[in-house]
Amino acid sequence: MLVLTRRAGQAIMVGDNIEVSVVEILGDHIRLGITAPTQVTIHRKEVYLRVLEENLAATAASQEDVSKLLGAPAATQAKPATPSFPRRKPKAG
Repeated sequence: MLVLTRRAGQAIMVGDNIEVSVVEILGDHIRLGITAPTQVTIHRKEVYLRVLEENLAATAASQEDVSKLLGAPAATQAKPATPSFPRRKPKAG
């Protein structure tokens, strides 16, 4: 972990396009300003971890859970389809 000391009004750069600025220091609280491209998502760590947990829980939903949500009966596991080819008629003669 890189540890830096900054004062209010100072900033650091992360890569070429993300700037983290110290906006204000009030006692043991620090206000940060972050300038980044719009495609970069920024969350507080506790929010990020909660979103990650919820996404993992959502992907663990069973087929039965999905069917209940959709109001359809649970699908049974189907056998893989066997390809059928037209049979050739034997040549006369």
